[in-house]
Amino acid sequence: MRTTLKHIASIQTGVFAKPVPDGEVIYLQAKHFDEAGQISAELHPDLMSDAISERHLLRHGDVLFAAKGTKNFAAFYNLEEPAVASTSFFLIRLEDEFQYSILPEFLVWLMNHTAAQVYLKGQAMGSSIASISKGVLEELEISIPSIQKQQLILNISKLRNKEIALRQKIESLRDKQIQQQIIQVINDKL
Repeated sequence: MRTTLKHIASIQTGVFAKPVPDGEVIYLQAKHFDEAGQISAELHPDLMSDAISERHLLRHGDVLFAAKGTKNFAAFYNLEEPAVASTSFFLIRLEDEFQYSILPEFLVWLMNHTAAQVYLKGQAMGSSIASISKGVLEELEISIPSIQKQQLILNISKLRNKEIALRQKIESLRDKQIQQQIIQVINDKL
């Protein structure tokens, strides 16, 4: 099935808030994520819950899309702690009738895929800070294969990412080994 994002999900902006030292709700910002859309920072509750509308609280399975700046990515929300997304993000929540036909993790994979990224970045507006609008995001074309195929794609993607990480680790270890050998040769010559 082929459709657009607006037909399968609701899209809303994150909230603007001023963090406080000791809060009850995590305020997710783009700086908390790495290039792959994985949380890479230690998170602390930094908003008071009474300042947050219930509709902005993130739910397991929500998809966040970083729409501002050069680091555009989709991320799957699966934290246990209460959290909201900053205005750097669009919150994408699958409509009830699509809950069982598309995996949120697959939607993240699809939105992070090169073809989707080229389309989205090509539609970005702004001269100093590029921004992808809600309208552009709504028109993103989505292909929805069967759940089994979605799961297969996700499994292949995870294996590929593991392979890349292992290759990087091997390369790093090889560099260290070579550097140690060079230092040994230098020390032996002196």
